[in-house]
Amino acid sequence: MRHLAGLIMAAALALFTGAAVAQGMFSPVITVNDRAVTGYEIEQRIRLLEAFRTPGDLPRLARTQLVEERLKQQELDRSGVVLTEEGLARAMEEFAARASLPLDQFLGTLVQMGVDQETMRDYVAVNVAWRDYVRARFNSRVTVSEADIDLALDGMGRTISGIQVLLSEIIIPAPPPEAARIEALARQISGYTTQGAFEAAARQYSALPSRDAGGRIDWMPLANLPPALHGLILGLAPGEVTPPIPIEGAVALFQMRAVREGAHVPAEIARVDYAIFHAADRDEAARVAGRVDTCDDLYGVARGLPHERLERQELAPAQIPQDVALELARLDRDEISITLAGPGSQGVRVIMLCSRTPVPAVDVSREDVANSIRGERLQGHADALVQDLRAAAVIVGE
Repeated sequence: MRHLAGLIMAAALALFTGAAVAQGMFSPVITVNDRAVTGYEIEQRIRLLEAFRTPGDLPRLARTQLVEERLKQQELDRSGVVLTEEGLARAMEEFAARASLPLDQFLGTLVQMGVDQETMRDYVAVNVAWRDYVRARFNSRVTVSEADIDLALDGMGRTISGIQVLLSEIIIPAPPPEAARIEALARQISGYTTQGAFEAAARQYSALPSRDAGGRIDWMPLANLPPALHGLILGLAPGEVTPPIPIEGAVALFQMRAVREGAHVPAEIARVDYAIFHAADRDEAARVAGRVDTCDDLYGVARGLPHERLERQELAPAQIPQDVALELARLDRDEISITLAGPGSQGVRVIMLCSRTPVPAVDVSREDVANSIRGERLQGHADALVQDLRAAAVIVGE
């Protein structure tokens, strides 16, 4: 009897403990004007962000999103805006269609990843209702002129959306005596899957100025990179690293941090106009870089020097040597790189981007461009409204 009583007590204790843990998960962690955000909601949002393969600090992002959604919902309630069940169903179908899945299969996949269906419904409901509210409130304040459209179409190579990538980079010099060792090191780095490991390697081994930032570089259009690398880069999941990419006298590696669709970025580059000044050493390269503002200024620098000291070419991206193409990828017009050594590792190449000529976008209509500009400006109003709501709110625990 004592043994049976002990088992009953243990079972009761386990049940009580489990109930207490569950109750704790549903306890308020953050309050936004007295409306609670629970630990369960934060955990679910993290799982949803993981399912969407969102980069960054997911716990922090989850808390920020949930706080802002509470603010949005309070504003929607104040304004009497309600998303109908039919509207929610339609929005859910559209969301699933972006993943090329029927809604039932889409929700089933999320459930397998630990995301409850109600979590997805709540996420879609508040954001779709907010989108409609922003349009109704601010649409009359947004005007798009013909001049705005002309500016967006300038160069006839700009489309409504294009792929941008957020990468980290490493370039390791590989002189012939060290080529085998550097290749082995690069293969090791290509197996890294965390940003911390890649950043440590960049600080230790990379020859690029970005090594001081752990190899991190800013968002860039995929079109800026050599065409041969497009498929390789897009095949990476966040955290994954390319295989070693051989370039003249070195090996390059890239780690994917994020991919996004950007508005009004070149979809494809037809020609790249660039110049290379061959400096004797890094000091001369720095002096040249300090003297010029445009590519044409390089002709004055090269006056009286052997003609081979200055090259200027306009080539299709696929025709540009890969090491030069990788340097040009991170440059804007009239920007300069003095990273690459000269042929045979002699001297330093001053590389300057003169211009990029996009492929004409014949399939872009003025109406499409106008709608894109309008969307960007509405988003600006929406962001400002959220900041006003946040400033006026009482938020505890964020």
